[in-house]
Amino acid sequence: MLAGQLKRYSAFTDRPEGGNPAGVWVGETLPTAEQMQQIAAEVGYSETAFIAPASGARRTVRYYSPEAEVPFCGHATIASGVALGQREGSGNYLFSTRAGEVSVQVDEQGQRYTAALTSVEPRSETVSAEVLENALQILGWQASDLDERIPPRRAYAGAWHLVLAAKDASRLEQLNYDFDALKHLMEADGLTTLQLIWRESDTVIHSRNPFPVGGVVEDPATGASAAALGGYLREINALSAMPAQLTIHQGVAMGRPSLITVAVKPTGGIVVSGGAVDIEA
Repeated sequence: MLAGQLKRYSAFTDRPEGGNPAGVWVGETLPTAEQMQQIAAEVGYSETAFIAPASGARRTVRYYSPEAEVPFCGHATIASGVALGQREGSGNYLFSTRAGEVSVQVDEQGQRYTAALTSVEPRSETVSAEVLENALQILGWQASDLDERIPPRRAYAGAWHLVLAAKDASRLEQLNYDFDALKHLMEADGLTTLQLIWRESDTVIHSRNPFPVGGVVEDPATGASAAALGGYLREINALSAMPAQLTIHQGVAMGRPSLITVAVKPTGGIVVSGGAVDIEA
């Protein structure tokens, strides 16, 4: 192993069997791209974060899935914040990522640490009719299943996600799709996940995120898409009050319940916060 510390965490949860696992490597200098890729593959989680230097307020952070580098990962950022909290205590850190600079505030709560990331400036764009039609067909959804208050849209806050809002909970409960077909569609359109949501109330959202491009059917907690969603809802004036705080429940159907808190201000980046717990290697 290279000179550095590798730990495993589960983010957006207070127990190891919940949330989304991530590896966090901290060292004085980053390994080579080939070495980071090898470590991420050995860890086997959807993402592993690599942080350098080993101390200081400003860090360079790179994220790798078992197959490739990714520009940004929300749950691995939360895990990284908690890891730095355990090493150095509460504080504010600035992560230089491929997607831009991300501020991370780390706080101690009792015997545990929580982290809050402020995303890059969110934005959204139209999804093509062809991509939308194909996505719905692969998922087995009908256009009539969609919530007209939240139109389908590509949303970004470090990575691109396709937001599809269901008008009732029963639609979200069913997730069965052609893995290879959806992976091909998403890769061709530059999507990291699909964000399938049902809005229980103005501030409570349930989400399921197909993630075939990461090699898994579903992601249990997706901080980057939570930030993108917060930005999109702000953009279309779908929040009754501003600032707003959203609670996103994800991973429940997988048996890995996750809780993501999203703070939306009138302008600027979206704040995504949560805890993380150690996983024994």
